[in-house]
Amino acid sequence: MDRVKLYIQESYNELVNKVSWPTWKELQASSLVVLVGTLIISLIVWIMDTAAKYSIVEFLYKKVFG
Repeated sequence: MDRVKLYIQESYNELVNKVSWPTWKELQASSLVVLVGTLIISLIVWIMDTAAKYSIVEFLYKKVFG
């Protein structure tokens, strides 16, 4: 039980005294970068998915009905 208590005390000490937390401005800037990157990648995936879907559908219609 003493080992668990020591682990918790050392973890707390490290989080409070040794970790460098970002400022509010840095956190906002990082979040904005992640948001913009996510939107760009989502748009690229959507475009590729739409292009593949319509290409496959057109190919199948030409083979089956054409």
